[in-house]
Amino acid sequence: MDSVAVHLHAAVSLLGRFPALAGVDLDVAPGEVVLVQGPNGAGKTTLLRACAGLVPIVDGEATVLGYDLRRDRRSVRPHVGLLSHATGLYDDLTVTDNLRFAARAARHSSGTSVDEALARLGLAGRLANVQVSRLSAGQRRRVAVATLLLRSADLWLLDEPHAGLDAEGRERLDALVADAAREGTTVLLASHELERARSLATRVVTMAGGQIQPAASPVGVVGVA
Repeated sequence: MDSVAVHLHAAVSLLGRFPALAGVDLDVAPGEVVLVQGPNGAGKTTLLRACAGLVPIVDGEATVLGYDLRRDRRSVRPHVGLLSHATGLYDDLTVTDNLRFAARAARHSSGTSVDEALARLGLAGRLANVQVSRLSAGQRRRVAVATLLLRSADLWLLDEPHAGLDAEGRERLDALVADAAREGTTVLLASHELERARSLATRVVTMAGGQIQPAASPVGVVGVA
């Protein structure tokens, strides 16, 4: 495995003509859990989407999992798992059918079965055969997290991952992040729920104005070592 999972140097990404990333410098080692904090509009979501190969880097250096995002950002997509505001679920399918579809769509098996993913997110039993359109927002979020488990992703990109989850759902998500980090998965997460997110992180960086601010704060590791 490469010694650096994410390498960004003076990376620029535009939304129209607006520099959502205005010269980002960031290096993340394999297995790190890095919390990206900052105000609304700081560029956190764009950072995650750029690392997922979904928005272009137009200047600077950008390498994720050994893939040069400026030359070929599509190749990194099968190797990352992005949990975004949009769940990407099919409303007309049941919870189980959504997970089966996600498992078939993944290019590499994660080793996690659909039944295991259902159980780990508290979706087994009566919810497993419920159509997604009938679920609450929090339940839909749990299904989206379950689809993440079915990908063999070396990098998790989590955008406000606790949003909409109840207390039990948050605890389940925290356990999944800790387990993934122990197994060597790199995690970048953006969150406004700083107390909870900091308990998961091995490092905290702050974004403002489309840039990473100079000071990165080390924090204690909880359940990741």
